[in-house]
Parts: sequence; C-alpha cells; structure tokens
Amino acid sequence: MNKITTWSKLALVGLTAATLVACGGSEEKATAQVEKKAEIINWKMVTTWPKNFPGLGTGAENLAKNITEMSGGRLNVKVYAAGELVPPLEVFDAVSRGTAEMGHSAAYYWKGKAPAAQFFTAVPFGLTAQEINSWIYHGGGMKLWEEVYEPFNLIPLTAGNTGVQMGGWFNKEINSVDDFQGLKMRMPGLGGEVLKKTGGIPVNLPGGEIFTALQTGTIDATEWVGPYNDLAFGLYKAAKYYYYPGWHEPGSSMESMVNKTAFDALPKDLQLIVRSAARQATQDMLDEFTALNNDALKTLVEEHNVQLRPFPKDVLQALKVSSQETLEELAASDEMSAKVYASFKDFREKVSAWHSISERAYINARDGD
Repeated sequence: MNKITTWSKLALVGLTAATLVACGGSEEKATAQVEKKAEIINWKMVTTWPKNFPGLGTGAENLAKNITEMSGGRLNVKVYAAGELVPPLEVFDAVSRGTAEMGHSAAYYWKGKAPAAQFFTAVPFGLTAQEINSWIYHGGGMKLWEEVYEPFNLIPLTAGNTGVQMGGWFNKEINSVDDFQGLKMRMPGLGGEVLKKTGGIPVNLPGGEIFTALQTGTIDATEWVGPYNDLAFGLYKAAKYYYYPGWHEPGSSMESMVNKTAFDALPKDLQLIVRSAARQATQDMLDEFTALNNDALKTLVEEHNVQLRPFPKDVLQALKVSSQETLEELAASDEMSAKVYASFKDFREKVSAWHSISERAYINARDGD
C-alpha cells in the first residue's frame, strides 16, 4: 500500500476520533465508525435470467455495476445468472435464506409462496409501466409489497420494467376464444390464471427453456417479453404468429429483492445507494425497451416473415371478463391479496380517469387521423 495513502487513512481516523472525543464521544467509537465506513462488503446477486441476456440479464448486470461504482467499491456485487449458483426459479428462496444477498427476477414467479406478490409484476388489463411505478412509489404499493415480503426476510425494490409486452407467439391463428381451448401456453402469474379460466393450459417455464419447449411442441404458444427480447431468443424460428397487445402484462415491473438481514447491516449511505441504483435501473430498462422494440419488430416482420396479428376484439373482451373474475376470486381467497387488490384497484380507477384526458387524449390527438 502507498505510504501516503496509509498515513492519510491513519490521519483521518485520528482526526475523526479527536473530534468525537471533544464532543463527548470516545476514541474507540470514532475509530469503529471510520473502520466500518471503509469496510469492503461483497454481495452475491442471483437472477432468473440467462447470462448477459439483453434487457433483463444486462439490466441485472448494470444494477450490480452501478452499486459497486456508486459505493466507490465499498459494496461489490457479483452477478450469478440463472443456473450458475441456483436454478432460475429458486432466486426467492436463495435470497430469503441468505445464500445470496440480492436477487433479480419478477415477483409473479412467487405466487405459490405469496399470492399477493403477483400484483407487483403485472396484472392483466392493469397498470402500465408509468402507472405501476407511480402506484408503488407514490400510491402506497411499496408499503404493501414490503408487508408481503416481510415474513420472508426480504426487502423488495423495483429494478426494471419492460413496458407493454406482446401477446405472444402461437403456432396457429387465434380467431376466437375457442382457439384457446386446450392450448398449452407458457404464461406465468395472473395472466396464466386468466388463460386457464378461458380454457387454456398455463405452463410456467424460465426464459432459458422456452425456445426448446415451443420448438418441440411441449407447448403450443408462449409469451415472453416483446420484440427486443423475443428476437434475441430466436422465437420466430419456432412459431410464426405474433399477437398483440400484451393484455396479460401491460407494464411488467422487474424486482430486486434484498436479504433484510444483510441490508440492515449496511451503513445508511450504502442502503441509500442500493435503493437509488435500483430505482435508476427501473427507468433505464424501460428506456431501453422503448428505444429498441420497434426496430426489432421490423426485423422480425421484414426479415423473418413473422405474421403480426392483433387479437380479435371479442377475444380481448372475453379475456377481460375472465381477468376480472380471476382478481375477485384471488381477493376472496387470500386476505393479503384482498388488501393489495383494494389499493391497486383504487389507484387504477384514479389514474385511468386522469390519463383519459392526459396521456390517452394526447396520443389520440397526436396519432389520430
């Protein structure tokens, strides 16, 4: 170590200690505080995504990098992609028990552990990206999310958003609700429950298994994210019909859950860095998907001959009815879900009223004939 650096650190410890002693503190306390400030902490982050996968995987990598750099190297976060340390759908348990200090995933994967968690990723015919972020951070959503995760020793943070997703890839055309009968489709969360109520068979698969399942006929259809991610996965090689809109995920919020014990042990400034970096990651991912989706869609349609299709209006209406029934049934069966749903529904009504004369009215004026 450089002598100047060594003497500088010693001088800093001495100066801080002397100051606190003069104010009635102790030299030992002052030294301990400075040493804790200078301590290097190493964290592991496990993810549900394939290594370096565009958008989702790189979003986790960027979050870890930003925390490390913003902390000046005091908090180093190393990312482990799906399967490198734990399987993709065991991220929740790994962070809960402390195998890793952080995770990057989507809350709806944990519906078997906490049904109410699904509300914090996406709700069919629910909130857009802008709206769900507003609900979580300014509409009471975060307090409820923390309550849902508290029994698991976890702190939830948003850490990305895909925006409105696509309706999915199908190996046949969807002309009516009858075409969903017996359809095996990869669709997690509340969307999967709506699909089931409509006659389909939801299958929950991690991203890395989707292409093979679709190509081999293990599933008949799949939703994933949108053109940017779907092009990277090569899903156009396994199915040609690409439907919109993504009724099931209108603004999918990604999460970074943190082990509460590990978080509470951090100095206050590092806690703030973790929270701030996650909030920044939320906006950055949404910006990335918004910027790149249309170019990817053009590539899919013009170079790979993908058949772009809108869902028929009567199909969307039937799915909307099934969605409402699904939400009401969930609220009736689970006390925490009822509490979260009440907040969610109230916020959706308020923000819809405002957006009818703001966002929606402006876009109609800008893009209408």
